Amino acid sequence: MTFGGLVARTILSKKARSAGLVAAVAIAVLTVVTLAVTSSGLESSAAQIISVGKADFTVVQKGVSDTLSSTIDEQEVARIEATPGVASTVGVLVATERINADNPVFIEIGIPPSKLAAFGVTILRGTAFAPDATNQVMLGWRAAANLNLKVGDKFKANGAVNTVTGIYSTGNAFGDAAAMFPLPAVQGYNRVPGIVTLVFVKVAPGASSATVAARVDHDMPELTTIRTASQFGRADRNLIYLKAAVNGSTVLAVLIGAVIVGNTMLLSLFERTREFGLLRAVGWTRRRTVGMLVGESLILGFVGAVVGVGLSFLVTAVIERLPALRGILHAQYSASAFWRALLTALAMILIGSAYPVARAALLSPLEALSHE
Repeated sequence: MTFGGLVARTILSKKARSAGLVAAVAIAVLTVVTLAVTSSGLESSAAQIISVGKADFTVVQKGVSDTLSSTIDEQEVARIEATPGVASTVGVLVATERINADNPVFIEIGIPPSKLAAFGVTILRGTAFAPDATNQVMLGWRAAANLNLKVGDKFKANGAVNTVTGIYSTGNAFGDAAAMFPLPAVQGYNRVPGIVTLVFVKVAPGASSATVAARVDHDMPELTTIRTASQFGRADRNLIYLKAAVNGSTVLAVLIGAVIVGNTMLLSLFERTREFGLLRAVGWTRRRTVGMLVGESLILGFVGAVVGVGLSFLVTAVIERLPALRGILHAQYSASAFWRALLTALAMILIGSAYPVARAALLSPLEALSHE
């Protein structure tokens, strides 16, 4: 029998032990991968929100629990606009509302109609709303399709029954699935007069967006600028905590899994001590004996990783359909998520098998054959 055949036979002959090790690895990988893909999905969704406006960078209140809790008043907007190198600003108030079961977190954007073009809005049908209207709305083309509404229809949101005056496009998935209202109407309904959530900034021709953003950061320490998705943690503490939870869960899963793997392999070593002694007696080297143990573990670890990733797809699909996350969370299975799964399984196997493998390597043939 070949070496590989012996390893496979051993795995199949100890079905309960093999299944237990696979399950331990699978649960660890399931936890780690699910947290990783949901974290990246939420970060991507948050970045999509701040990238709706066609701007060089976005200004947000620093250290808020989430981006939509940001508050920037009119004086701060004026100071941003007066910063050297700033060509124009668009202040918007972003809120969410439950429209129906299919739209539990519907995005509403308050914006002056004079800023629509600067915000990157293209009106596809109809017209813009009036600046001070209290019952007018524009729908993104995705939102209009989802709600089965057209120009002239009624849409109940933002505390009023609104007439749809236009259908627009921003070229951004979140923006096109949202609704836009006159800024005063959204401020009044949410009881935040003179407040905006985000300020989208365009820099003057020839100016450096990085330099202008750094100037805003320096002059207004209560605010922070965001130019890339990786900088989003400056404003949103929830994403920082979520990333920390992902890293912490990975370490914890590896350690707990390693203990389970170690116990399983140690039990296997006790059960097969005489077998190892016989193999050593007929000429097997320590390296070959160790290779058999490590090979069994690596195969089971790989199977566990595959099972864990498969379960992660199922669990994530369920999480995406939870009412609180529907339409907001879009899990992203990137290459890094699969590498994290593989490395988690590998770390569990290598750490967990270190002690059993060392004992197997130091086992003498005479001692092993005399084992009862």
